[in-house]
Amino acid sequence: MIGIGVDLCEVPRMRASLQRTPTLADRLFTPGERAYCERRPDPAERYAARFAAKEAVLKAMGLGLGACRWHDIEVVRADSGRPALRLSGAALAASDERGIERWLLTLTHTALLAEAVAVAL
Repeated sequence: MIGIGVDLCEVPRMRASLQRTPTLADRLFTPGERAYCERRPDPAERYAARFAAKEAVLKAMGLGLGACRWHDIEVVRADSGRPALRLSGAALAASDERGIERWLLTLTHTALLAEAVAVAL
């Protein structure tokens, strides 16, 4: 194991941020992430989980906010529904520099809190 990262995101805070700043979803999430989240009854829960995942990935690599673009870390779903990561740009370069060959990701949320755990292998 190369690194592990965990992050929490408050769902009501994400909901309020998205309502206050309509362009926020475009800045933080890829078109695929937005399409997935917007199909759900409460998109804020899914957005919060994906935001937590992006921060957890940065933590697993020992990086801080601003080390890469938010779109460089994308949460995708396997046909089974299992979450996975697709890295590009600076995030992919940082992952390669650290010798990361594989990522494990788990997400969970309630109406109030979303959590993500990212493991770099």
